[in-house]
Amino acid sequence: MAVYTDITEDDLSRFLAAYGAGTLLSYKGIAEGVENSNFLLHTTKGALILTLYEKRVDPGDLPFFLGLMHHLAERGLSCPLPLPRSDGALLGELSGRPAAVISFLEGMWLRKPAAKHCREVGRALAQMHLAGEGFELTRRNALSVDGWRPLWDKSADRADEVETGLRDEIPGELDLLEARWPKDLPTGVIHADLFQDNVFFIGDELSGLIDFYFACNDILAYDVATCLNAWCFEKDGSFNLTKGMALLEGYESVRPLSDAEVAALPLLARGSAIRFFLTRLYDWLMTPPGALVVKKDPLEYLRRLRFHRQVLDAREYGLSR
Repeated sequence: MAVYTDITEDDLSRFLAAYGAGTLLSYKGIAEGVENSNFLLHTTKGALILTLYEKRVDPGDLPFFLGLMHHLAERGLSCPLPLPRSDGALLGELSGRPAAVISFLEGMWLRKPAAKHCREVGRALAQMHLAGEGFELTRRNALSVDGWRPLWDKSADRADEVETGLRDEIPGELDLLEARWPKDLPTGVIHADLFQDNVFFIGDELSGLIDFYFACNDILAYDVATCLNAWCFEKDGSFNLTKGMALLEGYESVRPLSDAEVAALPLLARGSAIRFFLTRLYDWLMTPPGALVVKKDPLEYLRRLRFHRQVLDAREYGLSR
């Protein structure tokens, strides 16, 4: 979540009138994240989230994102829901951007998750994978293996500004991933961005998943690998085996991984790490001045990539078999 586009109180009040969402009392931008402009609204009928979809988001993808949230909620997954306008449409326009009003999900994200929270995340991810079955719309993952080299090419000339030697290190990694990326693992709808700030808890109980704007169709175990990267490393860069074990146990309590998925997990984790390294590197170098966005350190994911290069067996992530 972030703020790239400003809005005025008058324009926002007129926009909300089409939703029957009550009278606007206050609003403020949400600075975390890098993709869309988001605002927390308070109205006489309660709290809501307003999302303005920025230029990096293809308007043609919005029916997938909004429809997916409805599909998952109908199958029992706790997630925000887009509110319909009086004409039934889920999308409007505000400040020259496609915009949607989303229900507010109670809870907060955890700065210091413990193993018990990782177990709940694993369980919720598997539930999402199962709930996504039967969703008729599809969306390819533009940030999967075939999208990494074009993204790297946009940053390569300046990569050594972040760490000396990067320009020479990354092409070989891309060569290996492109040659070995699995093509026959189970696929379905994945979240693709289930970081700590996209999972809400009330106390120790997981209250829901948010921010489905990277969701797509891809390898299900790749989503598991992304969660290992996002939830199971400590601030000093070390992998927390106890958290990894808990996350994988939670996932397999709902959807057991196949032998092929288990064997591929180290490579998938390596690919996930380079995906987030590359997008963070691009944003680190290219985010325009004045954007109210918290840029994320790309080197955090470079260190994780280097860790995964040394992993030979998924048991090193805590898998018990």
